[in-house]
Amino acid sequence: MKRTALIGQLAPYSGQTVTLQGWVNRRRDLGGLIFIELRDRSGVVQVQVEPDSPAFAEADQLRAEYVAEIEGRLQLRPEGQRKGGLGDHEVIATRVKVLGVAKTPAFELDKGDQVAEDIRLKYRYLDLRRPEMQRALMLRSRAVAAVTAFLEAEGFIQVETPMLTRSTPEGARDFLVPSRLSAGEFYALPQSPQLFKQLLMIAGFDRYYQLARCFRDEDLRADRQPDFTQLDMEMSFVEQDDVLEIQERLMAHVFREVLGVELPLPFPRLSYQDAMDRYGSDKPDLRFGLEFVEMTDLFAGGGFKAFASAASVKALVAPELTRKQIDELERVAKQNGAGGLAWLRREGEGFTGGISKFVGEVAPELIARTGVPEGGTLLFAAGEWKKAVSALGAVRLALRDLFGLAAAGPAFHVSWVVDFPQLDYDEDSASWTYMHHPFTAPHPDDVALFGTARQGEIRAQAYDLVLNGFEVGGGSVRIHDPEVQAQMFAAIGMSDEDAREKFGFFLDALASGTPPHGGIAWGFDRLIMVMAGAASIREVIAFPKNNRGVDLMAGAPSAVDAPQLAEVGVAVLAGE
Repeated sequence: MKRTALIGQLAPYSGQTVTLQGWVNRRRDLGGLIFIELRDRSGVVQVQVEPDSPAFAEADQLRAEYVAEIEGRLQLRPEGQRKGGLGDHEVIATRVKVLGVAKTPAFELDKGDQVAEDIRLKYRYLDLRRPEMQRALMLRSRAVAAVTAFLEAEGFIQVETPMLTRSTPEGARDFLVPSRLSAGEFYALPQSPQLFKQLLMIAGFDRYYQLARCFRDEDLRADRQPDFTQLDMEMSFVEQDDVLEIQERLMAHVFREVLGVELPLPFPRLSYQDAMDRYGSDKPDLRFGLEFVEMTDLFAGGGFKAFASAASVKALVAPELTRKQIDELERVAKQNGAGGLAWLRREGEGFTGGISKFVGEVAPELIARTGVPEGGTLLFAAGEWKKAVSALGAVRLALRDLFGLAAAGPAFHVSWVVDFPQLDYDEDSASWTYMHHPFTAPHPDDVALFGTARQGEIRAQAYDLVLNGFEVGGGSVRIHDPEVQAQMFAAIGMSDEDAREKFGFFLDALASGTPPHGGIAWGFDRLIMVMAGAASIREVIAFPKNNRGVDLMAGAPSAVDAPQLAEVGVAVLAGE
């Protein structure tokens, strides 16, 4: 039982007898002839079984998704039937053997894109037979190989970090695992290997990487899963520019090796303030323009009260919009924190519709600043700066999707967003928290602002890698000075006792001779999703959960029986 080659590699064997193994993609009977499309991961080939062939009786048993072994002569198809590549050939069968029977599939594989996702996930082993799914996972495999080859050549050492660890505050809820041997105590599944990779730098490994499994108990969406893969990296004796430079070369290498695409280097950099001010997002999609136009000064103290006292007024130039489209965009703005979406339509040297009765005096300046064309629409967001720009940023993306604006730009656009705030003020608790995580190093020039009224101005040495509007990587230079770490903990209201309780082992290590170090983690599933042109990371993960965090195929999560719970000292409270 040995096949000659994968189906996609058969062409060199033209004119020879070959042995194939695979799945029946389709079976057709035509005037006593049986035609079979045989499929494996590399392609599909047509097999012809003639009525007088010794293989006919066995071939007559084949149905869709049966597994078969077929022997026959590989030959060119008649000239008018050739389709290019392997489609130029067919196999005239002399022997057919059924290797595995199959019940009727739950859905037609060649119509998988029309099947409800929950059905596809329930029968994932069938869904993964589809060429589209296999291409995505093979692309992922090639990306892993490219990453590994590059990092090994750059002197990185692959190290695995624990899957069962201590629960520490990292921004999302932990998944907890009860311990049978330590009754009443729990492990946590890691949200990331953050502390461990810093410990590896303290231990002197200098350059580390791993494809790490990470777990976060958070609300799901198209680019999130409860368990996911990070490409995790850390380097010693580096500054921010060193980290960014090697990441750019790595990303360019992956795109070149996997897709044959050359990414222009260096990647452009925007500060967090600039990205939010111009695009309303800290992960802006730069494949198209639509930058905001600053309007705060134009309306300040004017007659339009909604804008006159607003901390920020921004405008966006859009094509001509119908009233229905404007209403939909207003819905998007409100979903993202705006009170509404003001608008104007240019008509001649003035405006009509929306708030046009309030802008007569400033109409010439509005046209001059924005360059809005005849019939074009101006959209406005006003209010507190972050809420206003974030809402208009969501409207910008809705316009991208409505008019296909990204299609006019490059297929892939990669950029950096840098100089994030070190601290983020939480209105609900009236306290400061960290923007990224509590081990991010502040800008050296801003350390003196800790503990002052201006600590909200501290810049972090943090950076995000953005691809087509998705954050595909994020990292920072880390705090390596115990005194600065203590200042950071104090700034977020963490007492020495709390810090010792949560991070005692790490603080001891930090005081044991720590080199300057920094790193980054790539959201590997998200990166592959964009590279593959998929709409969801579920399309590039072999066995994902659905958008409710459920594995429909395996039936997880599931109840466990009472003896199992008793062994680990856990009692389940009945839901109300």
